[in-house]
Amino acid sequence: MVQKVIKGPIAYLTGEYPKVSHTFIQREVMALRAKGAEVLTCTVRRPPPKEISGPEQVVENDNTFCILQAAQSPLRILRTHTKLFTRSPSRWVSALLLAIKTTSPGPKALLYQLFYFVEAGILADHLLTKHVKHLHNHFGNSSCTVAMLTSELSGIPYSFTMHGPAIFFEAERWRIDEKVARARFVSCISYFCRSQVMLFSDQQHWSKLRIVHCGVVVGDYGSSDEKRYGKNVLFIGRLSAVKGAPLLLETFAKVLRDHPAAQLTIVGDGDDRAALEEHARVLGLKEAVRFLGYCNQTEVADLLRQSDILVLPSFAEGVPVVLMEAMASRIPVIASQVAGVPELVNDGVHGFITPPGDLNTLAQRLNELLSNPKRCEQMGLSARKKIEAEYNIDLEAGRLLQLFSSDDQTEFSIHNARSI
Repeated sequence: MVQKVIKGPIAYLTGEYPKVSHTFIQREVMALRAKGAEVLTCTVRRPPPKEISGPEQVVENDNTFCILQAAQSPLRILRTHTKLFTRSPSRWVSALLLAIKTTSPGPKALLYQLFYFVEAGILADHLLTKHVKHLHNHFGNSSCTVAMLTSELSGIPYSFTMHGPAIFFEAERWRIDEKVARARFVSCISYFCRSQVMLFSDQQHWSKLRIVHCGVVVGDYGSSDEKRYGKNVLFIGRLSAVKGAPLLLETFAKVLRDHPAAQLTIVGDGDDRAALEEHARVLGLKEAVRFLGYCNQTEVADLLRQSDILVLPSFAEGVPVVLMEAMASRIPVIASQVAGVPELVNDGVHGFITPPGDLNTLAQRLNELLSNPKRCEQMGLSARKKIEAEYNIDLEAGRLLQLFSSDDQTEFSIHNARSI
């Protein structure tokens, strides 16, 4: 069957693009391009240089339209909004009223909404100039507000990918109800995510909520060589409280009593790094734990090949892409039973799911895997098959492309959120 491709460019928007922690967005963009779609990337602001990792991201950064960079000229802002008003006074006024209508209480919130309206004008002009046919945004917060207002200003339909969990703590502030109502469709990364969107949207729009997983390029992970499982444990994530890294350090200190040769590698950076390094020193883990900071995708893939177990003891998550990467690399994972994680990891099959914050269970499961290389091998093989079948970026990009290309959105059915 020949894939139907949207006739004209698709624009992708997020708050910061490209950046190392949002590589999954870049991966999605590349997969869509590989399928013949023309994708123009846009960002509200440039990410810090330290968060642009590797030559591919440097090139992507150079080719991405930046709204705030374009908005540095007051004359350009005035010229752009004058052009948009002249083009369609009713749309311009409607978008301004929408910005005001969706404002949270307080004068500061209104000021931010007016900023988003100004930014939306800059983006709308850019998209109209490029003859863009559809705008897709990742995340439901401020960049999605810009996307919604851009759509109202330009008449270009928009959609967005909902991740979570943080957005669901402030769903009313970010007017998820209004964004869902106005979107052509909403891509939800898991059934759990979809259920949360249902909580904050009108039932008449539930049929718009589609399950499209984030995914990985399976061939980039693991190898055909026989893998021998040892005692190398890996953590990859932002070094902030939500990821549970202090819990992992305390767990690892306990596990070392039975497995003194075990090694823990921590990949990632963040505000808590110095405190975590000090915590490791106090626990006597200086020789057993190494902190690598940010790594690019090639480095991460190499580390996964060298590792035997990935542990992610988070307190809140969406569906972590790093778990997909580890599973594609044929290594078992240990992760917290939060949000959409159990949809990805079957407990006892692809690794283990543990109660969040439960140090004793985490230590027990880590001990089990460090003591049983054969079990690691079996879980790793099962994990790889799961990713190939359900979290393959080529398949997921195909789903998205069908959604972008569909002329009739009424074909969506709430009863089968995965079918197109």
